Amino acid sequence: MPTTASLVIIGGGQAGLATARIARSLGLAPIVLEAAGQTAGSWPHYYDSLTLFSPARRSALPGAEFPGDPDGYPSRDEVVAYLTDYAAHLDADIRTGHRVTEVMVAGDGARAGFEIVTAGGDVFAAPLVIAATGGFARPHRPDLPGLDGFPGTVLHSSDYRRPGPFTGRRVVVVGGGNSAVQIAIELAAVADVTLATRHPLRFMAQRVLGVDMHIWLQRTGLDAAGWARPLLTGGKGTPVFDTGTYRDAIATGHPDRRPMFTRLEADQVLWSDGTREHVDVVLLATGFRPGVEYLAALGALDGDGRPRHRGGVSATHPGLGFVGLEWQRSFASATLRGVAADARHVLTRLRKQTRTPSGALTST
Repeated sequence: MPTTASLVIIGGGQAGLATARIARSLGLAPIVLEAAGQTAGSWPHYYDSLTLFSPARRSALPGAEFPGDPDGYPSRDEVVAYLTDYAAHLDADIRTGHRVTEVMVAGDGARAGFEIVTAGGDVFAAPLVIAATGGFARPHRPDLPGLDGFPGTVLHSSDYRRPGPFTGRRVVVVGGGNSAVQIAIELAAVADVTLATRHPLRFMAQRVLGVDMHIWLQRTGLDAAGWARPLLTGGKGTPVFDTGTYRDAIATGHPDRRPMFTRLEADQVLWSDGTREHVDVVLLATGFRPGVEYLAALGALDGDGRPRHRGGVSATHPGLGFVGLEWQRSFASATLRGVAADARHVLTRLRKQTRTPSGALTST
């Protein structure tokens, strides 16, 4: 017999933990299923020097302040410790080592719910399911000309940890976001590095009038304004939050920034100006895709494997929701500071959905 719950949350990282806390405040008794052996999401796997781009005072989950300097930017290890401690004090049934492989509809009509199956053969049943495996579970490897035949080292930013192993090597970092710039500058201290981007870099001041830009975004409402999305992400380059250090490093050519290369030929990179040179490493800082493949058979994903949703509420199945997706509802949706608000939004609407007589999808 399946283990039953009022809500099953898939994923025990920042999105899943925030959702569990909000669920408890709404009177639900969730079961959280986490594939890994700890409740820290993707954070333990990020590069050593990674820090949050938002200050600690704006990076806390509900009910627990982030320790340390409230205006500081916590390190990777500090985030891991915070999430681990948060889970330990959370009044929820958290089960690590439970990798979900499939979600199925159980029942029909107004009594329909879900069955959730894990790799170990455990089965859970619930009327509500939140997929909180976030937007950073599947590293995205673009189809770059010649990449498959490149004999050197190809790795994604998710595999990068520290600069030491790249000492003295010729490295091309592909990507123009915050992580791409931070990794390229770090590597430039020990290697010959070029940052290859499709658009010129766009820098955004980390602090304005002494106040962090994330706080300004919240105060002005730009965080969640749909019309502001092209300014904040996508379009002609994702803004890189900078105190001036990154811009100065690029200006000095360490690393240098060039337009995206035309192709790779054997161990050489062919640049857009027609020049070519040997390269040892291609590092792809090209983002991630949501890791929600366990919903594929359910029919809840589009042709590219992305969730079909409106503001985190499934567009296909009543009772199914998402938390932690990039731009789910705002610029902050995939961050520590944004997941709690999205969790409350989604849970409130899912409960209304499942209380309608027909179980039909309602407007979000």
